[in-house]
Amino acid sequence: MKIAIDPYMHRHLSLEELPSKVAELGYEWIELSPRADFLEWFKAPRVFPARAKAFKKALSDANVGIASILPMYRWASNDENERQAAVKHWKRAIEISVELGVDTMNSEFGRGPHPDKGSCYCCHTGSMIEACEDAWWRSMEELVPIFEKEGINLHVEPHPEDWCETLQPALDIIRTVNSKNVKFLYCAPHTFYFGDDTKAMLREAMDVLAHVHVGDTFNHKASSGLRYILNPPGTQARVHQHLNIGQGEVPWEDFFSTLAEIGFDGIMTACVFAWEDKADHSGKFMRAEMQRFVDKYWTAK
Repeated sequence: MKIAIDPYMHRHLSLEELPSKVAELGYEWIELSPRADFLEWFKAPRVFPARAKAFKKALSDANVGIASILPMYRWASNDENERQAAVKHWKRAIEISVELGVDTMNSEFGRGPHPDKGSCYCCHTGSMIEACEDAWWRSMEELVPIFEKEGINLHVEPHPEDWCETLQPALDIIRTVNSKNVKFLYCAPHTFYFGDDTKAMLREAMDVLAHVHVGDTFNHKASSGLRYILNPPGTQARVHQHLNIGQGEVPWEDFFSTLAEIGFDGIMTACVFAWEDKADHSGKFMRAEMQRFVDKYWTAK
């Protein structure tokens, strides 16, 4: 198992400084999410030979590896120009992963076109779900053969407001791709969008589960739907958090014990974004807590 950190709260550090900070926090692995000097959100990668070389040296000097690279491109846009640009950026990101010796990439199903493209941006309204899914399949037809050729694994997660934001149909879609290189990422901060039975959901995902994001959140459906009160009434805003373990309502004993039960041996990433003012403390705390659960359930097993 690779225990990694998404260092988004440390994005103020340069790429060369990042590996030593990750090692200081107690991690041997990074899940590299979008940042302006590497894989920028939705835009072409900002990576050139000198930058890649310097980053590789910093990783080696700190004895830290990249468990996964996380690009975010509009591969599910129903605007064909946007979709083609996203596929082009994905292809370059795959090349970069190969150059860095990284064998795994992860991303989200996607939220469709840029909001400036029209007023029907929110896929969860039902206005664009079919068009976005069709666009995503066209992108996968181009990209899956490249992932397979290059030996790169792709781990995909449903995200609130994506065209696919729930456990189902995400699992069946990934199974339908039918590639050993395409697997499922279970994001614990999205637990209550998936359902209410963590054990059952993880068991259901077992055959395609390769990656988990670890962060806490409150159940937005609790207290008769009044856990969060949003104004004006009826707003389409979606709420979840990425908190430290124990600060929300994710049932962590169920989560970790079931992962051990099903033989999970993939990537486990600390995915907390809520505490930039105490990012070091959060990173160290999450590393210790994840190890505590691993020792409790995997070692015992």
